[in-house]
Amino acid sequence: MSARDQKNGGDELEDALPVATVWPEVERAECLARGAALKWASCVFCRPEHLERLSQYRKRESQRTSSIHTRLKSMVQSYLEGVGWGLEQLREARFELREVSHALKKAGLESSRNAEGVKSLERLREVSVSHRQLLAAVSNLPRLYSVRSMVLETERLVESRRLLEAHARLMDLERWQDDILWQLHGAAGTAGSALSAEDQELVAKYFSGVGQLVDALGKELWAVVSSALALARQNPTPFVSAVRIVEREEVLDRALLEERGGTRGTSRPLPPGRPRCWRACFFQVLEEAVSARFRSVSYLHTRGPGLAGHLSALQHGIMADLATVRHLLEHCVPPHYRLTGAYLRASHRCLHAHLAQVSSWDLESGEIFAVLNWVLHIYNSPDMMGHPELVTEMEKVELGPLISTEGLEQLQNKYVQSVRKSVSEWMHKVLQVELQDWQRDQEPDTDHEGFYQTSLPTIITQMLEENARVARMIGESLRDQTIQMGLYEMENLLNRFREALVEFGKEHCRDLSNNKNKFYLHYLLASISNCIILKKSTESLQKQQSSRSAGQFSRTPPNPLAALDRAVRRACCLVMDQLLLDLQPLLPGLLTRSWLVRGDPTPKLCRVLERHLEIHGRVRPPCRQEAEGSGPEVNPLSLLPVLADFIRLKDPGMLTLEVSGLAAKYPDISEEHVSVLLDVRGDVSRDVRGAVLDLLEQSAPPLPAGYRPIFTDILVPPPTMAFCLPTAKCA
Repeated sequence: MSARDQKNGGDELEDALPVATVWPEVERAECLARGAALKWASCVFCRPEHLERLSQYRKRESQRTSSIHTRLKSMVQSYLEGVGWGLEQLREARFELREVSHALKKAGLESSRNAEGVKSLERLREVSVSHRQLLAAVSNLPRLYSVRSMVLETERLVESRRLLEAHARLMDLERWQDDILWQLHGAAGTAGSALSAEDQELVAKYFSGVGQLVDALGKELWAVVSSALALARQNPTPFVSAVRIVEREEVLDRALLEERGGTRGTSRPLPPGRPRCWRACFFQVLEEAVSARFRSVSYLHTRGPGLAGHLSALQHGIMADLATVRHLLEHCVPPHYRLTGAYLRASHRCLHAHLAQVSSWDLESGEIFAVLNWVLHIYNSPDMMGHPELVTEMEKVELGPLISTEGLEQLQNKYVQSVRKSVSEWMHKVLQVELQDWQRDQEPDTDHEGFYQTSLPTIITQMLEENARVARMIGESLRDQTIQMGLYEMENLLNRFREALVEFGKEHCRDLSNNKNKFYLHYLLASISNCIILKKSTESLQKQQSSRSAGQFSRTPPNPLAALDRAVRRACCLVMDQLLLDLQPLLPGLLTRSWLVRGDPTPKLCRVLERHLEIHGRVRPPCRQEAEGSGPEVNPLSLLPVLADFIRLKDPGMLTLEVSGLAAKYPDISEEHVSVLLDVRGDVSRDVRGAVLDLLEQSAPPLPAGYRPIFTDILVPPPTMAFCLPTAKCA
């Protein structure tokens, strides 16, 4: 049935069936259209005068309806024509598909009949592979025959250090080896298949001399690079040849990697031993050569005083090598080598390792000072890495510190401990000399002002000042540590000095009868002068310390001034004890009637005081305040005006009040002392005496904490006449 028949049949079917049955949507659309028309008509013809234009509206709507029907028919006609054309195309495709199916069946039958014929071609393929291998072998025969002779010739070139010619021969041999491997690889089958182990072993064995040549050439190259500094001053040609060979190898490595190892690379493998990375080996050998030059410096004299000379030799050696690199070797290599920077990095790493080893030794203070001074000052000075010609290069290379911060702190601590040991030994020796001086049978030495002194403060002061000055050459931190260490040792010395003074006083008291040490008092006063000098030196050292170092190195900072104060007080007490000892034979005669009447002991007492006063004039000020005590309440001299007022009091009835005040101020006063004072007055009745002594007995207060007794050291002489009965004979 044709498309037209189908179309006619479809029209008749549509005419036979109701429209609503064929197209249910039509009925709904018609209802909507009628409703819309009624709505529109009700709006347009809402007034009688509007009915006059009814014919116009009808004519216009009829034309519109006719136009719509025409477009609908045209569209339906076009649709039906398209459907008919599609059906025709499907019919033609089904016919062509049937023909293709028959052709495929026929081709399958032909292929199955030809399968047995293909098997006979396998033998032909094997013959073809064999012929290709034979062709490769024939084409490579000239090369293969000349491999042995070229290897021998290249060996001779290497031995005679004709490195460029040897490398050219070696490149030819490697290229032949690579070509033969690739030909065998291609002859083995498809491009993706691997070469057999036998073929690989055969080629490797035949070209074994090539690998040995590579090793021999590399050995010669690195020997030349290792001796580059010496060659640069004599004949730099071998070094230039070595650099050219290294650059050739770098170009070959890069080309082979781009050709065979990149994203666009072929399946052809890299030649044996590639990539060689000889440029990296060049810098590694250079660093090893620098390390060897460090090891070549003699280590026999690096301990003790020889360490400073060793570091100086390192400095001159490094600077000489750097000058050779800058002025000679730098012109023998490409600019991108930055040979000076590479040598700086290598030298810095070798120095770092060498100084770490040196720092681990058990060094003395002088050795540690040499290392610290070299690391912190000499290494970065204009005489070394701060040289004007190296400043620009040093800015390009990033070099860490020669010794880490922790290592520097450890070295400084070792330095301080070593100096402390030396200072302690010296102070011990100085104290022993001082003790020996005390036993001399002559007066102490005097300074230009006439004050007594010994060599102890001068030696101690010079030693501590010199240590601080030397440590300042390294840095403020080390100076502060050294000063604090010196203050600790001075405090220890002063404590031992005070103990020696005590023992000196005891020894003097034991030998009073022998009069062994006639200059005991003189050396006590010299000790006081020494302490005053040491106090000024201590204050000067403390002022040299930076403010931030206070309490930085220890939780308990040294306090030599307190030790000085204790030593001076002990010496002053011994001086006062000696004065009392010299006055002791004359004191019983004081405050007696015979003293008041005749004044017998007074001239002798004055002579003793004048002699002491003359000797005391040889001690540095302010020894007098040191001797007076810590305050006016314990000052023995302040007692004299009080006793004078007690004796001058005219009204005996006021003695009770006076004694009460005296006991409150001096709680160590005893009844014997008050009795003697009452006897001195000579006008006190028995009742007043009893009342005063009873009051004193009842109000005896306890000694306050920290009170320095005064009356305890004042001896009360026994009464000149004992009490006797009238009928008995007086004793």
